[in-house]
Amino acid sequence: MSSEIATGATDVRPPSDAKAVGVARTYTRPRSLLPVVTHYCPGCGHGIVHRLLAEVIDELGIRGRTIGLAPIGCAVMAYNYLDVDMSEAAHGRTPAVATGIKRVHPDKIVFSYQGDGDLAAIGTAEIVHAANRGENFTVIFVNNAVYGMTNGQMAPTTLVGQKTATSPRGRNPQNEGGPIRVCELLATLDGSKYLERVSVTSPRNVRQARRAIRKAFQVQMAGRGFSLIEILSPCPSYWRLSPHEALKFIDEEMTRAFPLGVVKDCGGVGAEERKP
Repeated sequence: MSSEIATGATDVRPPSDAKAVGVARTYTRPRSLLPVVTHYCPGCGHGIVHRLLAEVIDELGIRGRTIGLAPIGCAVMAYNYLDVDMSEAAHGRTPAVATGIKRVHPDKIVFSYQGDGDLAAIGTAEIVHAANRGENFTVIFVNNAVYGMTNGQMAPTTLVGQKTATSPRGRNPQNEGGPIRVCELLATLDGSKYLERVSVTSPRNVRQARRAIRKAFQVQMAGRGFSLIEILSPCPSYWRLSPHEALKFIDEEMTRAFPLGVVKDCGGVGAEERKP
């Protein structure tokens, strides 16, 4: 882990006790997280997810052989923040690109970073078939139930009754169907090995999200196959809520449609191997 704090301007001496270690870990910028100012909207969850990814990459010692992929949408900005090799992919095609990179470079740790408007809409074919083939890479799937970059249209994950720019009266299941539960869908495929849904609404949930991301990478490192972590993340700007209200919306509304927890675990990585 880097010895620089978030600004990158001040060095911190190594901590001398366990409490200091915890403080340093909380406030020190991970080496895999670039020292740049975030551009995300107030209350957006992407920044939290970026830090969790960077922390896990550092802890596993894989920064030098990690390749990240990001498509269109707010998710594409990951390359501005993560200090690993990054590549862009066409809208929804990230799993196809990840498949090619991982097959050519099986020793690399490959992950895709995708939003719900990408993965669960135009990218449905790619994610389903990558999971069905058991491709050995990791997917970080950020679900905020809306199209964020294009001003808040209804997404495949938008809740029934949820109002968006293209569903001003709320999502009507008779016209648009219900929200797609990606983890449950992929769990039916033999090639998927580890699927978990988490959120970033509280310190406890953030810690669990971190553990899930770590295990997903370990499943890949062990050569077990396809892993995906779905992260329920707030989008206050296009939910028309305050950051605090957005967290409450996830806890009280989104988790009813998208229950938190492990959906499938055939990865063969034990609890003792995935402790932070």
